[in-house]
Amino acid sequence: MSQDPERITILAHEFTAAALEFHRGRMAEKGYRMEGSITPRTFKMIDGEKPPEDIFDGKPLFAVTFVKRDAAV
Repeated sequence: MSQDPERITILAHEFTAAALEFHRGRMAEKGYRMEGSITPRTFKMIDGEKPPEDIFDGKPLFAVTFVKRDAAV
């Protein structure tokens, strides 16, 4: 059984950097496919019962997730 994670999410400041990671990182050769689209997102963190707080200063980042081809959906 592979020790590779089932899903890997890449964050980037620019769309192009996120899009090129599939090729640069040789994700297909590692058995990954892209899941969904590359979209700008903001991220929040929850710590216990406190309300969610912005991370990355609330700035949107482009996110792309790669999933192992044999992973359960």
